Amino acid sequence: MARTKCEVWSRVVGYLRPTARWNDGKLAEFGDRSMFKSKC
Repeated sequence: MARTKCEVWSRVVGYLRPTARWNDGKLAEFGDRSMFKSKC
């Protein structure tokens, strides 16, 4: 089975941007974030 590259986007200062275009500092901050699930 062939794999397809997945592009990850995240919100930065009010707009969406692909994480592949971030600098090293922003990528490190992204790795430190905690994810959560809403109970709604």
